[in-house]
Amino acid sequence: MSSSSGPVVLVALVLVVGVLAQGCAFPAPASTVVPAVATNSEPTAVPTTAAAEASQRGASLEGHWEGAVDAAGQTIVTRVDFTTDGGVLAGTVDFPQQLALGLPLAKIEHEAGKVHFEALPQPRTAIFDGELEDNGKITGTFRQAEFEGTFHLERVQTQPAEKVPYHEEEVTFKNADVTLAGTLTLPESASPYPAVVLISGSGPQNRDEELFGFKIFRVIADHLTRRGIAVLRYDDRGVGGSSAGTSQDTTETFAGDVLAGVNYLKGRSEIDPKRIGLLGHSEGGIIAPLVATQSPDVAFVILMSGPGLTGRQIIMEQQKLILKADGSSDAVIAQKSALQNRVIEAALTGKGWDEVKAELRKEFKAAAESAPASQREAMGDVDKWVETMVQSQTGAMQGAWMKFFLTYDPAPTLEQVRVPVLALFGGKDLQVPAEVNRDAILKALERGGNHDFASRLFPEANHLYQNAQTGSPSEYATLKPEFTPGFLDAISEWVLAHPGSSGK
Repeated sequence: MSSSSGPVVLVALVLVVGVLAQGCAFPAPASTVVPAVATNSEPTAVPTTAAAEASQRGASLEGHWEGAVDAAGQTIVTRVDFTTDGGVLAGTVDFPQQLALGLPLAKIEHEAGKVHFEALPQPRTAIFDGELEDNGKITGTFRQAEFEGTFHLERVQTQPAEKVPYHEEEVTFKNADVTLAGTLTLPESASPYPAVVLISGSGPQNRDEELFGFKIFRVIADHLTRRGIAVLRYDDRGVGGSSAGTSQDTTETFAGDVLAGVNYLKGRSEIDPKRIGLLGHSEGGIIAPLVATQSPDVAFVILMSGPGLTGRQIIMEQQKLILKADGSSDAVIAQKSALQNRVIEAALTGKGWDEVKAELRKEFKAAAESAPASQREAMGDVDKWVETMVQSQTGAMQGAWMKFFLTYDPAPTLEQVRVPVLALFGGKDLQVPAEVNRDAILKALERGGNHDFASRLFPEANHLYQNAQTGSPSEYATLKPEFTPGFLDAISEWVLAHPGSSGK
């Protein structure tokens, strides 16, 4: 779900700050920028002939472009979509490695071959200045905060959509003043159908919950709809076709969006109003039980790596596991855990920020000094870079979403859930560790008197339910964009066969 604590393009954090980012749960520890992807980053010479200039001047930017930003010794995969509405250019940019998708572009200019566009508000504004070359590519310079580099983009012809054996419909629904845009997929068999609303994890993301090219929700929706189950998936606030939220939005706010989706489905004649369920991934696994306790129209709940502990507990545990998986020593893990705990305490009490900021400055200063020369050069004024990083870290921790997440305990809500529940976990999930969270969820359901729940563990699966080696988020981009065997069937078979979710 969209939150003010979403990912920061290029500027990554030394410490894990605990953001259930985009269905994956938290950003992994990093030095300065995200992992590199091999690519040729050398800009091509700009043609200067009169013919080339005329070609540039008349060329359109409309369409889908793919390439990369090269800065601080790293390569950030970049995708841009330009459209024209009433003669005015508009567009969005994706940074999939940063879990940032569908970011709206601003200040788009295209004249005499010169191309300029920007994304994100200050002080994180990413600025692209380039030229449309005779060969159809755009190359130029990139700036964001203290980082400078180059970028290159090439127009890519999108493939025609595959003909699928079901109906797809673009839909919108409203929660107060916020409009949510999404896709409703309807089976071709006789209606009415059972239906599922898909609920993403935190951070702004599109209706497909796309991570590193893995369109998680699109694949789930495709599978379920082929099995006779309607699916509603939608863009988070501020992404794609959905309108923006506010900096005060929390998990409870997003529960209202899901409830609006349930109400929308109730008004569709193709949907059986007694068989509408929820599937929540990561933070979505907190939201789904909230909605189920607020609405009598929710027939079942599926938790996909749903948290059973408080955000504070999860953050501390996942940080240790990720650091260990990425090769950190016990001493480093202990030091970073202690600092992380002090950051959380300052966020919750409002006290001790001066001391915390001083410690963070030391951390970022050390990271800068140990970074490769190319990265240090890209940082420019190191002291200024350090201060930017400290403000980014502490600002994210003081947001409304983060404060809610740190203190929210899912157990009391789970105790009130009376509808059938299926809880899914990945054995190599380091974001929402399976054992402790499964135990907490199942005990809460049992305490509340829910006699209709089940759980399923996929031993080799990470937080995205890919077969994994270590489970670390740093591994996600290297794995095949596909689910572990049996995962999809486990969901569809439970929905279709379970009495509480099939209306039998």
